[in-house]
Amino acid sequence: MRRTTTTILIALMLLSAAAPAQADPAAQTVTGGYTPPPFGPTCEIHRFGEGERPPLSLWLHDPLCVEYSKRDITFDNGDALTFLLAEPSRLVLAGPACRYWQQDHWSVQVSEGATALVAWDGNYWFDKKLRTAAVHLANFRVNGHTAGVGDVVVALAPQFPQLAQALAAYGTEHGESGVSVALPYSLWCDLRL
Repeated sequence: MRRTTTTILIALMLLSAAAPAQADPAAQTVTGGYTPPPFGPTCEIHRFGEGERPPLSLWLHDPLCVEYSKRDITFDNGDALTFLLAEPSRLVLAGPACRYWQQDHWSVQVSEGATALVAWDGNYWFDKKLRTAAVHLANFRVNGHTAGVGDVVVALAPQFPQLAQALAAYGTEHGESGVSVALPYSLWCDLRL
C-alpha cells in the first residue's frame, strides 16, 4: 500500500509539473494526453552527449529538434557539475524557438554503477504558432521502481475504474506520464513563421 501511495503522489506531481505555470491561468488548459509533434517528420535532430553544450546558432533552425544524453549525472565523479554547467545554454537555446522538440535521457545517481535515484526518458515539444505543447515521460523510475500515471491507473483500476480510465489518457504503461497543454499567443512566432 505504501508503494501505491508513493506512486500516486509521484504521478500527480509529474502531471502538475508537466503543465508550465502561466501568468494568466485562463491562457493555459490541459487538452489531453501526449500527442507527438506535428512537425516531427520534418525534424533534423541535433544530438549532444553528456555535458555537451549546443551551439547557440541553432536557434535559427525551425523547427529546432535536439536530443540530449543526461545519463551520467553522477555526484562522485564530477559529472553532475558538468551537467549543471551545460544546462543553461540548453535552456537559452529553447527559449526563442517557435517550434521546438527535445528528447532526453536522464539518470541521476550518487556514484557510478549505483542504482539511479531518479531516471527517465523525456519527450517535450511546443509549437507557439499552433499554441500547443506536450510532455511525455517514459521509463520513469525512482530508486529503481517505476512511477508514473500508468502505475496509478493499474493501482486504481480495481477500486476506482472510472478514475483509472480517465487517468489512462495521460499514460498506461508503467513509468509513463504524458500531457498536452494549450499555450498563450506568441506575436514573435506569428510574425516569424
